[in-house]
Amino acid sequence: MPRFDFPPAELRRYRPEVAEPADFDTFWRRTLGEARRLVRPATLTRVASPLRLVEVYDLEFSGFGGDRVRGWLVAPTGVEETLPAVVEYVGYGSGRGLPEERLAWATAGYVHVVMDTRGQGSAWGTGGDSPDPHGAPPAFPGFMTKGITNPEDYYYRRVFTDAVLLVEAVRELRGVDPERVSVTGGSQGGGIAIATAGLVDGLVGAMPDVPFLCHFERAVGLTDRMPYAEIVRYLAVHRNSVEQTFATLAYFDGVNFAKRASAPALFSVGLIDPVCPPSTVYAARNHWGRGAYEAEIVEYPYNEHEGGQAYQWERQAAWLASQLA
Repeated sequence: MPRFDFPPAELRRYRPEVAEPADFDTFWRRTLGEARRLVRPATLTRVASPLRLVEVYDLEFSGFGGDRVRGWLVAPTGVEETLPAVVEYVGYGSGRGLPEERLAWATAGYVHVVMDTRGQGSAWGTGGDSPDPHGAPPAFPGFMTKGITNPEDYYYRRVFTDAVLLVEAVRELRGVDPERVSVTGGSQGGGIAIATAGLVDGLVGAMPDVPFLCHFERAVGLTDRMPYAEIVRYLAVHRNSVEQTFATLAYFDGVNFAKRASAPALFSVGLIDPVCPPSTVYAARNHWGRGAYEAEIVEYPYNEHEGGQAYQWERQAAWLASQLA
């Protein structure tokens, strides 16, 4: 696919004004405060596994509304000292899958936690195990317009809350150094990592990989690919809902979370990515921490949404080791 977005030099300085609700911070303080009042301790259940050099646990923690959300925790076997942790969020439509699918961080010496995205896990991969028990008005199939008529009901209010509460639960786990926790994820997972970095203090770093959920108004008008196209399809029917739709999305825009980030970051971007257009990624990266925190970015000039894959993981591993050092 040929390049369709701004030239690279323009992308690197692209810092757009993005709609931000006046009560953005109040909304998220209230949301998280309400959720924290319903938190019960996380539980870990050892899982029988053919893996011999790592330990595998089924993790269950309290998310939005006190709902129990699942995840995997994988850690090196036989290590007694506390370890740094990497919390990972997964791509759109996927669930936590199987622990055997994600071994790199644990074998590199980290406690690795993978969050199951509520209600997802049936589009690709090897499944998920966390329902989303909250209803919503009519929406286009998928998750992008679920509850979009009101930010209180919007699907990603629950997901981002889950993500924050998972970091807080991980910091309480035996064997984890609470001062050395980082977040990562690809595509949707990258967008969730950005939101978490904007809502959680004291992270070692954030590693959003080809992130989704950034600069909605540009993304929706620029690409015809799913999942952003779900919003287009919805608005093609709900013709009088444009203003309310984007007013809701402003509470969940990765650019607004990126401004509030308080940790360094390592981004990646595919310069011919039609799913998460490069300018939407750069919009978040160029607002990161309002310039107070370093935000490196790795460009893959000839890659689409697959980005750097294992090459990017190698970059992440080296970068995170340098942050911890």
